[in-house]
Amino acid sequence: MEEYFRRAGAHLEKEEYDEAIAEFTRAIELDPNYAEAYYNRGVAYLRKDKYDEAIADLTKAIELDPNYADAYLSRGVAYGRKGEYDKAGADYTKAIELDPRIAMWL
Repeated sequence: MEEYFRRAGAHLEKEEYDEAIAEFTRAIELDPNYAEAYYNRGVAYLRKDKYDEAIADLTKAIELDPNYADAYLSRGVAYGRKGEYDKAGADYTKAIELDPRIAMWL
């Protein structure tokens, strides 16, 4: 599972989003409770402007780890890009509650 996750991360860094999504999916298949894999696959979807898919994965990451500040932040970005500003604001607020340093990025 870690091998898929590492390869996926390399693809994500190289902006090879389809390949990253495929590798993160393999990692998730091997460990369906891998919050970080859902988070990163959600980021890949976000970068492809696939907001519904991103929100679904980021929501799953949050369900698995309710203190995952970066997942709230990224989900807020996805909601904002969809024009769902109330949801985006709520996620930004939660992200800042969990990690006040996030406020520097907003």
